[in-house]
Amino acid sequence: MKAELDPFHAISIGRLAHAMQAEGRSVIHMEFGQPSTGAPKAAIDRAHQVLDTDGMGYWESEPLKTRLARHYDELYGVAVAPSQFILTCGASPALVLALSSIFSPGDRVALARPGYVAYRNTLKALHLVPVEIACGAGTRFQLTAASIEALDPPPAGVIIASPANPTGTIIAADELAAIARLCRERNIRIISDEIYHGLSYGELTHSMLEFEPTALVISSFSKYFSMVGWRLGWLLVPKDHINRAWSYAGNLFLTAPSLSQHAALAALDARDELEGHVAVYARNRTLLLEALPSLGLTAIAPPDGAFYIYASVAHLTEDSLGFCMAMLRDIGVATAPGIDFDPVDGHHFIRMSFAVSTDETGQAIERMRPWFAAQARSV
Repeated sequence: MKAELDPFHAISIGRLAHAMQAEGRSVIHMEFGQPSTGAPKAAIDRAHQVLDTDGMGYWESEPLKTRLARHYDELYGVAVAPSQFILTCGASPALVLALSSIFSPGDRVALARPGYVAYRNTLKALHLVPVEIACGAGTRFQLTAASIEALDPPPAGVIIASPANPTGTIIAADELAAIARLCRERNIRIISDEIYHGLSYGELTHSMLEFEPTALVISSFSKYFSMVGWRLGWLLVPKDHINRAWSYAGNLFLTAPSLSQHAALAALDARDELEGHVAVYARNRTLLLEALPSLGLTAIAPPDGAFYIYASVAHLTEDSLGFCMAMLRDIGVATAPGIDFDPVDGHHFIRMSFAVSTDETGQAIERMRPWFAAQARSV
């Protein structure tokens, strides 16, 4: 039986936004979770050097994997071997690799709702069963040990995301530890998506490996390292899973792009430049949090990390997709509809990314003020 996948509506928003730009319209892109900045200068310089001297081919960079192991030791105090890293063409193949190599068709895997649309759809595509746990303001839109424990029978696995998409919320260390204990007791495998690590605004981001060494960890150079188009991520697996994961990776994906691996090694040491990006996101976040109440948006998820605001528009619409389309057409501000992340309650929410410039953030606020006021009057 063929899997039926839900559309990714933000892609439709993006297509319309680019079509409007092609017609000469001014559009502010807040629909996708991608930095508006490019790769660090050191990474680009290294890529130029490699292009001039290396024909490249199928390859996995041992120096990059060794540097990533040091990265985990420095940031989290976790000792991992370079051989535990499998480099992938971004985080999406890492998700496919993790799910397909750990679970069997028909296995039930728990995840938060709201959550990243590709979790649900990738599970379906692999003939796994998504078990969505409704997470609201009471749990800061995040999974808890209690919410996982309430599942009967227990699932085969759980996907954890901290900071999360679309909410930006972070799971505290004590809760991560509680989730890890519960999953050990109930033999639930943990997949931890840590793609937004490095992007936080006060709250600390902890790796699940600090609490559960058998967790499979997904990450990427796309977000903090600002290398979306380079398509490079990794899956970090426990030692007893290396050979199986390697077999899957080699057959499904061969290797990640060689040029990107060279550039990424340089990016790992470009901290000053990258922290400058985070400072811009922090300013944008502050501007939006100060402005949103004047737009009538007062019910939002706490954006502890990542670069998203997930806001309720329940007082204005029952149709978040139509709402986002109308806002884009009327004022050229592109946002993502909540139904991408929550098929049950998402029609009351929108997500906006603040990974744009501070000037664009200010422009978006100025465009949205009168538009939201007009929507309020029309209800």
